[in-house]
Amino acid sequence: MGPELTQEEIYSVAKNEGVYRGEAYLQTKGGEVIPIQRHISPVRDKAGAIKGYVTVLSDISEKKQAEKIIWRQANFDVLTGLPNRFMFMHQLKQEMAKMHRVKLPLALLFLDLDHFKEINDTLGHDMGDVLLKETSERIIGCLRGTDAISYMENVARLGGDEFTIILSELKDEDGAEIVAKRVLDKLAQPFNLGKEVVHISASIGIVETYPNESLDSETLIKYADIAMYDAKQKGRNRYSRFSQSMLFETQKRRRLINDIHNALKNEEFQLVYQPIMDMQTNEIHKAEALIRWHHPTEGLVNPSDFISVAEDAGLIVGIGDWVFRQAAQQVAVWRKTLHKDFQISVNKSPVQLTAPDEGQKKWFDYLAELGLPGESITVEITEGVFLNKSTLVTDKLLGFRDAGMQVSLDDFGTGYSSLSYLLKFDIDYIKIDRSFVQNLSIRSEDFVLCEAMIVMAHKLGIKVVAEGIETQVQLGMLLGAGCDYGQGYLLAKPLSAKAFERMHKDRDVKAYMLSA
Repeated sequence: MGPELTQEEIYSVAKNEGVYRGEAYLQTKGGEVIPIQRHISPVRDKAGAIKGYVTVLSDISEKKQAEKIIWRQANFDVLTGLPNRFMFMHQLKQEMAKMHRVKLPLALLFLDLDHFKEINDTLGHDMGDVLLKETSERIIGCLRGTDAISYMENVARLGGDEFTIILSELKDEDGAEIVAKRVLDKLAQPFNLGKEVVHISASIGIVETYPNESLDSETLIKYADIAMYDAKQKGRNRYSRFSQSMLFETQKRRRLINDIHNALKNEEFQLVYQPIMDMQTNEIHKAEALIRWHHPTEGLVNPSDFISVAEDAGLIVGIGDWVFRQAAQQVAVWRKTLHKDFQISVNKSPVQLTAPDEGQKKWFDYLAELGLPGESITVEITEGVFLNKSTLVTDKLLGFRDAGMQVSLDDFGTGYSSLSYLLKFDIDYIKIDRSFVQNLSIRSEDFVLCEAMIVMAHKLGIKVVAEGIETQVQLGMLLGAGCDYGQGYLLAKPLSAKAFERMHKDRDVKAYMLSA
């Protein structure tokens, strides 16, 4: 409503416009104040002169209540009662304007819960909602009764598991960090979700702006988000302050994602094959397919520099499908020219195993199209896959078994090892990680571990591949311990398909240790 009009002004409106419509409040005899709508119309005689006015009062309590509900739903999160993204943007702009007036800095904290999806997947969305509500209460509790810093606090839930905290009128340069530490400590305490006790953490990005800076609200949010992502990358359960170097890395990452998009279309990827030698016969009937990226301007890009980015960006599924098809085509050739039982291993990302698509069936169909049996391809997974308890992962792993494809557990001994999973998913091979192989000596603990892994695997009917063999001493010790297969630069580095064929034809692996 606008400013109140005097009675004379109301009658003047009614006279000139034919009717006056306005809202007011009326106090009943019982003392209750209710909102009303007033319609005031002039009453005229036959000559058109005004004889008086007719006033109609309407109770608009329900309308006002409905408007209040609509406004709240539009501006506040229904679950937590916190301001939503729309209200947060409004508050942030207001606080930034105030900052310039009072000449005091402002900080924005961007908070994202770590692994929150696992709560929803394992306990259900209802329990996830309970956790989000308690999270909001804990965050608010961290901002009450503080005397270490002076600020006006504004907490919002942007959606999902993302929260923001606006700290304005900061007088302590460490004020934002104090709040961030307090929030992390509070969230580290256990959550009681029904019969379950859950532990969770958060990653927090911090950005500060000062009265003499010209940052707008959108840029401030972007910087806070970048800092939050940096906290995620550094291990989670921590906070990071925004810096310009982070912005540079983010821009570099964005360019890399664009380049990965183009790499498949432009045929910039290539497969190389590292031989896997049968340590009892010295024969080579197996190889691991490894991807290489020949970037048009950056040259050879290390897989460690782009695989994780491709996983985060959702591009690894397409890359994985390409790798599989190339490897399948190659093994079809080598089963005719090198050995009838030749087998190629392909690495499968955990992201691929959790992707709700029909990619696995397409793999099986493609093998059938090439006339290949399932055992022509081995799928290499890492132990981290077992941390995902979803039926999707279980079904896909068992699907490989049913299709006759063998499964190899890569980097064995460095992650989440569970003997029950080796049996449950019919693991065919374990690959001893190179970290155990590189320091092998007769009395070393690494040798004891390697020997124990080999004995255990054989007791379970599982074959063993040792990775990273680089010396004759390592080779001899692993052979003596009964290791089945070996892989490493002593035997051969990853080779192009043509170089691999030359090496296999000559049956002299060592001569090709330095081959391209």
